[in-house]
Amino acid sequence: MSNMNRNRQETRTKISETHRANLQKNLQRRLEAARAKGDEQLIRLLEAEANYIG
Repeated sequence: MSNMNRNRQETRTKISETHRANLQKNLQRRLEAARAKGDEQLIRLLEAEANYIG
C-alpha cells in the first residue's frame, strides 16, 4: 500500500472514530435529559439506540 493510500485509510478511520464518539456524547446528553424529565418511553428508545450504535 502506498503512503497516500495508507494516509487516506488512517484519515477515514480517525473520522469514523470521531463521528462515533460524537454520536455517543450526543446520545448521552439526550439520555440524561430524558432521565431528568422522567420520560420512560424516550429513555427506552435512547437505550435501544445506544445498544445499536454500540
